[in-house]
Amino acid sequence: MRFRLQPVLLMLLLLPLLNGCIAVVATGAVATGSSVHDRRGFGTVVDDKRIQMGAYDTINKDKELVLKNRVMIAVYNGVMLLMGEVRTPELKQRAQTTVTGFEGVQRIVNEIEVMEPEGFWTRRNDNKITARVKLALADATSVPGFDATRVKVSTAHRVVYLMGIISHAEDEIVTEIARNVPGVERVVKVFEYRGE
Repeated sequence: MRFRLQPVLLMLLLLPLLNGCIAVVATGAVATGSSVHDRRGFGTVVDDKRIQMGAYDTINKDKELVLKNRVMIAVYNGVMLLMGEVRTPELKQRAQTTVTGFEGVQRIVNEIEVMEPEGFWTRRNDNKITARVKLALADATSVPGFDATRVKVSTAHRVVYLMGIISHAEDEIVTEIARNVPGVERVVKVFEYRGE
């Protein structure tokens, strides 16, 4: 009986260590799979995610910005996009100042609206709009070689924000598709253009 408990006990002790390894392997596989179609290098994809997580961590330390307002952050190829709603122009500037200075950020685009933050159901509707735009982009076949996963889509109060490294021809198609998705009130492009 004593010998049978030791292997079980050893497995239980090692389980937390294995769990971390599995997460690293799974994350690497997911990042590698999604970065195959991305026009950013793998290191840039990882840096963008690191910057985004660090920026959220910094914003979350400012309780007024977190609890009474809504600040959303997207990062693509070193460009940080701020979206959402805050109650005053001072808070809009404070949000930008709070996330300024991250290594690897080339520029900050502050699209935060000064207005009363919208509620749960509006945010849920924004998530639906994002999903609809992504689905509509997946059907874009008029530009040869276009891959919808190259466009990062975010939505805040029915405004769709598009980020990515694309061609001018792709820009026209992507923007037109996003504008025609039901519920979209406006499209904001934060694209970088690759050489034609």
